[in-house]
Amino acid sequence: MSNTHQEAIKQFLSLMGNVDEKLNDTFQNMHHGYPTETLARFLKARDWDVPKAYKMLIDCLQWRIQNEIDNILSKPIIPADLYRAVRDSQLVGLSGYSKEGLPVIAIGVGLSTYDKASVNYYVQSHIQMNEYRDRVVLPAATQKYGKHISTCLKVLDMTGLKLSALNQIKLLTTISTIDDLNYPEKTETYYIVNAPYIFSACWKAVKPLLQERTKRKIQVLQGCGRDELLKVMDYSSLPHFCRKEGSGSSRNRSNGTIDNCFSLDHSYHQQLYNYIRHQANLIESGRPIKQGSVHVEFPEPDPEDTKIAKTIESEFQRLADQNGICNSLNGLKVNGD
Repeated sequence: MSNTHQEAIKQFLSLMGNVDEKLNDTFQNMHHGYPTETLARFLKARDWDVPKAYKMLIDCLQWRIQNEIDNILSKPIIPADLYRAVRDSQLVGLSGYSKEGLPVIAIGVGLSTYDKASVNYYVQSHIQMNEYRDRVVLPAATQKYGKHISTCLKVLDMTGLKLSALNQIKLLTTISTIDDLNYPEKTETYYIVNAPYIFSACWKAVKPLLQERTKRKIQVLQGCGRDELLKVMDYSSLPHFCRKEGSGSSRNRSNGTIDNCFSLDHSYHQQLYNYIRHQANLIESGRPIKQGSVHVEFPEPDPEDTKIAKTIESEFQRLADQNGICNSLNGLKVNGD
């Protein structure tokens, strides 16, 4: 780390020494014993500008307090059938670990439908997975590998990506904004696999809008990406949709629920769900656990994110026009309302 960066962290630490008790408490819950590394993440996200990084972190801490994020892992999505429906339509899971010990998060972008529950449940579930990663998965990896591990790898499966994905653009922008503002610099590399033509066309339009720092993290791999990914992880950690050419992330084509890390029956989701229910029982101590989603305040999207979303929309529209299916798009709810 350069002297300039060390000086920035020193200034940032000094500013954090003056925050009130509530903010400090949630900061403690957030940094898990690594305050300097946490400040460095926020500084990276703001190009090492101390005042901007400080404002970003204070806004994040206030968001955590207002939305009781410190307690979100004690609020299960119940009944279990509803949570299974969320899992079946928001395809995310932990497939294993890289050779360096980084958790490998698999995401079925193309086949996630987000149509089995309200938006609030999907946002709640996403934040719970973020918090479980930071409070349980990363500390366990740190202990296992004997070095501080604070980031993960993400493998994004584009199998099944269709023009109807426009329906989800508002929800995906919300989730992306929550991550950008409150969980910055948690992903080391994004690997894109099984990319159809529709993705390639959008990527060409979106890539110039991304910051250099973000661009450097994204790798679009050939086919299912298996050979490239095996350089950074063992076969057992490969997401199920990367195990053979054209495998895709459809549940029907996976090797059952044991290998399919999107499934509620996968060990990762079982551990996560049991952890949340256990935390709820500790707090409720015998009383019935409340049903209903957690209503998290959605942050205003960053102007850059809005621009990217608009570019994706217009690119999808262009592709639709090209394919002569413009009429079928007329009924689409672009804003997901």
